[in-house]
Amino acid sequence: MYKKYERLTEIIASYDSLVVAFSGGVDSSFLLKAAHDVLGEKAIGITASTPYIASWEIADAICIADEIGAHHEVISNPWIKEIRKNPLNRCYLCKHSLFSLLRDVAHQKGFSTVAEGSNVDDTFEYRPGRVALGELGIKTPLLDAGLTKSEIRALSKDMGLSTWDKPSYACLLTRFPYGKTIDKKALSMVGTAEGYMIEQGYGNIRVRYEDGLARLELPKSHAMHLLNDQRLSEICAYLKSLGFLHVTLDLEGFRHNSVAESLSLAKEA
Repeated sequence: MYKKYERLTEIIASYDSLVVAFSGGVDSSFLLKAAHDVLGEKAIGITASTPYIASWEIADAICIADEIGAHHEVISNPWIKEIRKNPLNRCYLCKHSLFSLLRDVAHQKGFSTVAEGSNVDDTFEYRPGRVALGELGIKTPLLDAGLTKSEIRALSKDMGLSTWDKPSYACLLTRFPYGKTIDKKALSMVGTAEGYMIEQGYGNIRVRYEDGLARLELPKSHAMHLLNDQRLSEICAYLKSLGFLHVTLDLEGFRHNSVAESLSLAKEA
């Protein structure tokens, strides 16, 4: 693990300067910390604020960048027309738009390289956006160094990063079925619902939106805790106050391949 970190620092040192696509998650926080340690002021974290990233995630990213001590900026990346219909290639369209923007910003600021936080584990999941990274020449130093998610968490803990045990999140588009037009209100409902559930102590959660229904995905142990939570009625009432008609619990629990499941159904339809 530590040899992989040494390899990572060698890779980063080979860049004249670096823009890190910074979400404030485990991977991008670790990458920004390493880049800041190696390159100093020649490394910068940039967070894209989009309609499909919850506002509390942007606020969290700002706090974490401050914790790291690295220079950080938030830029706006507005709706892409095609993404509103939530097509099967939404991840590719989103990544291509985002990293095209980051590449332009890097050029304007005089930075030579743009990198993001993909790791080895990501290669085993459905990640169509990775195609866009290759097309645009975006670097993946954590992956190139051979680092896995568990190793990144362990190294982050060694570094004193508060993100070492942070749950993984994803853009809000992944909470909606493919092929359904997404409106601003629905995005706000999901983002607010997840932020509220995290505040209640349920950090590893997805609130899937299906025709006005909130389908909660939680690790099974957390789901059992929720069912026995004395605040359950209060929690359900709050979620319904956001505009959800019903609140349900997914009995299969939290799983990263939930989006791929709906993709399979969409292909069969």
